Amino acid sequence: MGKAENSKVNQEIPVKKNEDYEMNIENMGVNGEGIGRIDGFTVFVEGALPGERVKVKIVKVTKSFAYGKLLKIIQASGDRVEPPCPHAKRCGGCQLQHLSYESQLKFKTQLVKDALERIGKLEGVVVKDTLGMEHPWKYRNKAQYPVGLVKGKLAIGFFAPRSHDIINLEQCDIQHGINEKVIEIFRRFINTYNIPVYDEVNHKGIIRHILTKVGFKSRQLMVVVVTNGFELPRKKELVDMLRKGIPSINSIVQNINSAKTNVILGEKNITLWGQDYIVDAIGELKFKISPLSFFQINPVQTEILYGKALEYAALTGQERVIDAYCGIGTISLFLAKHASKVYGVEVVPQAIEDAKENARLNGIENVEFITGEAEEVIPRMARLGLKADVVVVDPPRKGCDQKLLDAVLEIAPKRIVYVSCNPATLARDLKYLSENQYQVLEVQPVDMFPQTVHVETIARIQRADF
Repeated sequence: MGKAENSKVNQEIPVKKNEDYEMNIENMGVNGEGIGRIDGFTVFVEGALPGERVKVKIVKVTKSFAYGKLLKIIQASGDRVEPPCPHAKRCGGCQLQHLSYESQLKFKTQLVKDALERIGKLEGVVVKDTLGMEHPWKYRNKAQYPVGLVKGKLAIGFFAPRSHDIINLEQCDIQHGINEKVIEIFRRFINTYNIPVYDEVNHKGIIRHILTKVGFKSRQLMVVVVTNGFELPRKKELVDMLRKGIPSINSIVQNINSAKTNVILGEKNITLWGQDYIVDAIGELKFKISPLSFFQINPVQTEILYGKALEYAALTGQERVIDAYCGIGTISLFLAKHASKVYGVEVVPQAIEDAKENARLNGIENVEFITGEAEEVIPRMARLGLKADVVVVDPPRKGCDQKLLDAVLEIAPKRIVYVSCNPATLARDLKYLSENQYQVLEVQPVDMFPQTVHVETIARIQRADF
């Protein structure tokens, strides 16, 4: 593009960086930001809500949109509430505390509908209202606190949005309350014994993260201290402080992560005291949870989610089921009580060992867990003549690999149950299945993550000729 043309494009943009404007907010983006227009030009404003008139400072301008910093709410939305957490505006954990919970649920339902229509090109699919919580606070059973120095002082908390700046905090309104005691003990331990904390720029220091896992039904607690190498001075004193301060604690573990990485946990664990796992329950099923295990973070809503998965699977006791991305076997074991046989497939070997142990723990024998990539294992099962009546997929945020979807199509199950944590990749994958002899009958969003923009979704899919 020539200079004259470029100048013309710039002249057509009606806003300038660092200048203030008043504008109306019309709707919300996928990240919870308000969206409005100034002379037809799109502006994203974090913290603004639909129906509001606001004053903003433009902080970034591109050819097709701009970002504005919220300076003043001139006219507030009736859906706006005062966030109970004093860190809500700075912390990156919650994006929707300023929006009433009823409106959060409506926003998430619309988020799923928009993804199905715009990305999936799916019309007429029934999207049910998002299933919310009666008490949408203190619901998380796992917390991960980065540890570092801010202006020379100890900081334990969460990262600010789009940064690794630690917001130092004493409590979090979506975490289990026991974490406040854990963090208070670590502050005393680090300050009393001058334990070096991690500096990610120089890759020096010892304590990197503090991780907690809480059994909501069992009341068991695991505390994991992530260290930069094997050194952890005053281990005995740390154990004594935690046991004295929290008599109900069950497990204290040191996790070794000496890599220069954003990944929180390393592969090596050393049990400093107690068990190397905790046990919790979902419904009638018990599960062993280790430091590296994936376990749904909202146990109250997990029961609702899995109940819906069971409903969509429509099992009579005669079906064979494949659970791709089975993890530690949570959905597999739920389904096994109502199926003839369940095959769980997972690429992580430790997760498969945990799944087998969980099957033994619950006395469930009609389940088989297989280590490997689902897109490789499932075609192999098909070649051996194994057909499944139902396939369940619960992939990570990136969705299903197309090879996996092709493998599922090769098996041609009567029903597919798709559990997703990302409406965009769900819509993409449902589009592919709908173009290949499958019909999306119903989609149910479940609010696993209140106060945030994230939503879990479960889809009921049926073979077109069934």
